[in-house]
Amino acid sequence: MKIMFLGAPGAGKGTQAKHTSERLGIPAISTGEIIRAAIKNGTAMGRAAKAYADSGALVPDEVVIGIIKERLEQEDCKNGYILDGFPRTVVQAKALDAMGIEMDAVISIEVSDDNIISRMDGRRVCAKCGRTYHLVSLPSKDGVHCDDCGETLTQRRDDCPEVVADRLKVYHEQTEPLKDYYQSKGKMKVVVGQDRVEDTTRLTDEAIDSLR
Repeated sequence: MKIMFLGAPGAGKGTQAKHTSERLGIPAISTGEIIRAAIKNGTAMGRAAKAYADSGALVPDEVVIGIIKERLEQEDCKNGYILDGFPRTVVQAKALDAMGIEMDAVISIEVSDDNIISRMDGRRVCAKCGRTYHLVSLPSKDGVHCDDCGETLTQRRDDCPEVVADRLKVYHEQTEPLKDYYQSKGKMKVVVGQDRVEDTTRLTDEAIDSLR
């Protein structure tokens, strides 16, 4: 099954993509994680993307599309996959169509801007292994270090309130039109993000099952 998650940054796409990946046994492809890894490793693509990521702007289409195309050609994607963070524009969506890729389900997770800013301000990430926590809803055992590897948790610059506000502006202008694009294809379901992650997960499972 080929599944796509839509939603503003911080809406919970990554959490639901991970759960769905484990539930269905297909890989979750996170554009954000791939780009951050490239920036950390100092690759040519990473250096080109760094200025965009630091300001909260979108990475150019040709870079993102190239990354996704290479990833979807790998062996573990032959039985399906989950797209988290791609496409982010209608242009990217049309590029996906041009690649002959048709999604089975498109899930849009809806959360208000105010809740997203609050959520992301409390998010902390392990720079070593990439595990994500939240100071209120999903803290590590001691609230300071990663439970898996012991690394000190940090706040990514693009999770700071002022950067999040800019990212939300970009989302509403450039990414939100995707909802109409996929709604017209009859494969999109809206999931209203809940205060408890498990409640959002239940609604996500029901939405996906209704489209299988």
